[in-house]
Amino acid sequence: MRHATDPDHVVAITTIVTKQRGVAKAGLIGALWGLGHTFTIFVVGTTIILFQITIPPRLGLSMELAVAAMLILLGVLNLTGSLRWLQDRLAPGRQSQGMADATDSGEAKTQPIRLPGTPVGDSATEKASREDLFRGVGLYNVLRPLIIGIVHGLAGSAAVALLMMATIRDSWWAVAYLLLFGAGTIAGMMLITAIIAMPFAFLFKNFAGWNRSAAVASGLLSLGFGLFLSYQIGFVDGLFTVHPHWMPR
Repeated sequence: MRHATDPDHVVAITTIVTKQRGVAKAGLIGALWGLGHTFTIFVVGTTIILFQITIPPRLGLSMELAVAAMLILLGVLNLTGSLRWLQDRLAPGRQSQGMADATDSGEAKTQPIRLPGTPVGDSATEKASREDLFRGVGLYNVLRPLIIGIVHGLAGSAAVALLMMATIRDSWWAVAYLLLFGAGTIAGMMLITAIIAMPFAFLFKNFAGWNRSAAVASGLLSLGFGLFLSYQIGFVDGLFTVHPHWMPR
């Protein structure tokens, strides 16, 4: 569960939950992210443990660079979405949006008036609430955190496997530990994602402008942190140099 609090994990998941309206959906996203992360940890870690594979420094750094590239991509996608919203709001087409809002307002005014004492059975409102609860839970929203988790698992899989090889001599017990480690990561990501989503869900319901500002901020944070990691891995750790040096962590 502590592993779930690593900065690259928190930054990546923040770029996703800024667009979520509910804490439950965010928790599901965290679970899917943890599941993808566990899949990579288990597959790569088991291969290293059972076959006693040694990871070359350049390959290890390349696996970590994939995480940095994913953070940069997430940041760019978040910023692109926010910039598109600004463009739509400032473009002449916003007038059509205003007409649509007026139409919605007119439809709202034509809703039947309930007399005092009549039973409250607003089926339309209840149906809308149910649709809103499950809106966005589709193939894309399932695959996105899974893929991000799989990529992020690359950075930690070698370190976890090497730790197991140094402390647990029996290979099958080490593999069992990987599964337990994965279960803790899934639980930790669910908890952290739900906690991160709480203020964003509040902002989404009450202050739409602040929610978009948070999306921009998370995009900038992800982009900046991804660029920092790329520099750290590429030049400080030497991936782009003749003599790379890699310390699994």
